Amino acid sequence: MAGKLSGSRALITGATGELGVALARAFCSEGASLLLTARDEAKLRRLAESLTPAGDASVATFVCDLGAPDGPAALVEHTRRNFAAIDILINNAALLGPAGPAWENDSDAWEAAFRVNFLVPARLCRDLMPLLARSPKGASIINLSGGGATSPRPNFTSYGAAKAALVRFSETLAVEAAPLGVRVNAIAPGIMRSRMTEDLVEQGESRSGSGEFRKAREVLEQGGTDPEKPAALAVLLASDAGKEVTGKLISAAWDPWADLPLHAAELRSSDIYTLRRIVPEDRGLNWSKS
Repeated sequence: MAGKLSGSRALITGATGELGVALARAFCSEGASLLLTARDEAKLRRLAESLTPAGDASVATFVCDLGAPDGPAALVEHTRRNFAAIDILINNAALLGPAGPAWENDSDAWEAAFRVNFLVPARLCRDLMPLLARSPKGASIINLSGGGATSPRPNFTSYGAAKAALVRFSETLAVEAAPLGVRVNAIAPGIMRSRMTEDLVEQGESRSGSGEFRKAREVLEQGGTDPEKPAALAVLLASDAGKEVTGKLISAAWDPWADLPLHAAELRSSDIYTLRRIVPEDRGLNWSKS
């Protein structure tokens, strides 16, 4: 039986992390051909070997460090050489960056994390747009957001600021790319048992902050969001079922996203699942001068 993504070609960055693996497995099981990229060649090879493409689908890999100055350009060039068009771009690669008050962060580390978490996915969206626009059935960009995009995240200013920028970029790009038949959404996957969570704990409570440190340690010990949940949401957004959803930030852990197709008209005509400024009137207050 054909999968929801049969005939689609998907590029997934950060493919060897916990969420990346879940995304690769979910998209492969739904019939998509995959181009997987990550820094670790051995892990990337093992992941590809563990996947069983259906029918004419295929799995290809490209070893690439997106944090390196020439990394994004190399990935774009490789994609252009091997694909006349792509249908799905998932910007999943991320870096936690330095912990602690902003003024105590190493400037180079702060800027490096902001680059990987925002500038790199933004560049991939821009540079690969011509290939996405050639998708015969309409393409889907999915940007992985995370903690800090919708509320302050003390001690992780680089990560939080980058993810907030990525969400607003996604909202804006969705409007610009609509005439090309390309939809753009962001997913907040929830906190997972991952290398990033381990990094938060390793940076220590004094740097990460007691709340962040305690939450991360609990997730490592007890488990957090199942990576298969945001992967399933990504499949929905990339499939025909999600073709009317664009310009939204959706929480895999908290939002009733399985019913999104039923609310397509309401989503199109509202600011639901978007970043917006709150004014006094939104909270039942009237501060207007008489």
